[in-house]
Amino acid sequence: MAGRAIIRSLVTPDPVVKLSSALLSTLFLIAPSMALAQAPVASVPSVDLARYSGKWFEIASFPMFFQRNCVADTTAEYSAAADGSIAVRNRCRTESGFDEATGKATPVEGFGNSRLKVSFFWPFKSDYWVLGLDPEYRWAVVGNPNRKYLWVLSRTPQLPPALMEAARASALAQGFDLSQLHTTVQSVTPPQ
Repeated sequence: MAGRAIIRSLVTPDPVVKLSSALLSTLFLIAPSMALAQAPVASVPSVDLARYSGKWFEIASFPMFFQRNCVADTTAEYSAAADGSIAVRNRCRTESGFDEATGKATPVEGFGNSRLKVSFFWPFKSDYWVLGLDPEYRWAVVGNPNRKYLWVLSRTPQLPPALMEAARASALAQGFDLSQLHTTVQSVTPPQ
């Protein structure tokens, strides 16, 4: 009889052992993603502002309150201003036409122009960090250090799948939750 009890205890683990095993297994599964999400966000080493200037098409983004009326054709244009700052013009199609916001961006010293402070109305400024950038400047991933904002931008209205995957990989490597990423509709012939 004692032999059967020993065999039964080996085959049927104690409920506490089962629970501990389940918790430990779960911890091993989620720990890598928790560690990734906790690592600080980093911008790219440097951005050539002359190459970065011009029109960018929003390919995807995290939903934002200030873009709540945008339905398609979201773009951002950057140009050098006389005072050394960068003029910013964001535009999107709405149900009733177009919405546009103009602002000013200033580089944060010591980060090779990859971190900017952007203001659309004084005195408020937001972080604008270039987190991923194609060597040919075909796409850029922009976000902020608290991972609340994320945009995938492209020089063209559509981004080929391989380039989109590279952009997504750069955001994922920074710990961004890409389940929040929504594709932006771009017309075949976007408005000027």
